[in-house]
Amino acid sequence: MATQTIVIVLVAFFISAFLKGISGVGFSTICLGLLAMFLEPKLAIPLVFLPSLSSNLIVMFEAGHFIESVKRFWILFISALPGLVLGILFLNSSGSDGPRLFLGVIMVIYSLWAFSSEVVHFSQKMEKRLLIPVGMISGMVNGVTGSQIMPIMPFLLSLKMDRNVLVQTMNCAFTFNTLVMITGFGKIGLLTLPVLTLSVAGILPVTLGVRLGGRIRRHASEVIFRRIVLGLLMLMGMVLITMVLL
Repeated sequence: MATQTIVIVLVAFFISAFLKGISGVGFSTICLGLLAMFLEPKLAIPLVFLPSLSSNLIVMFEAGHFIESVKRFWILFISALPGLVLGILFLNSSGSDGPRLFLGVIMVIYSLWAFSSEVVHFSQKMEKRLLIPVGMISGMVNGVTGSQIMPIMPFLLSLKMDRNVLVQTMNCAFTFNTLVMITGFGKIGLLTLPVLTLSVAGILPVTLGVRLGGRIRRHASEVIFRRIVLGLLMLMGMVLITMVLL
């Protein structure tokens, strides 16, 4: 792998982790938005696997409520599997424009949703009806773009649950999806040794970035920084869309 590529990836890891530490916005989506401007999505997505997985596991151990989360949402987790398979197959058979455009659209939609203060609240009956479709769509989006936040995050935030259960559920879903993605990318030959090595090396700048961002967040307005990061996320999404359309 070229030195320039390695530098781009490690810098993107650090910047994304730093912004996540400040704002709490998902590391994977920020990082993929940055990497997709320079690299093919097929290369960018597997690079994020291990840094993302390590951060998810840490949060899972700290949040607790693992059994409660699995009992309530196991259908949601399993439903992502066919979507992930279809998404990975689409990514493998397509060029770079389709996944890059899809990622850009997802980033813009997520930013618009996050900027909005409107939260829809679903009943328990509606929750059960939506588990399978939300799981499948989230899996498909994840398989094509690597982004794990839509539509599962708005769905989970619309349900009545303890904050720690919410955090555990999101990270359980992210971890399950990442493990499936690792397996799928390995099967189709996109998870190579150089990619894995660089992904492992990325854990260090990610850790440093999150900690540094967290220190700044404790001494500044998290709301302001979050809005800035969401604005950057929307801008990156629009850049990706423009790259494809032009």
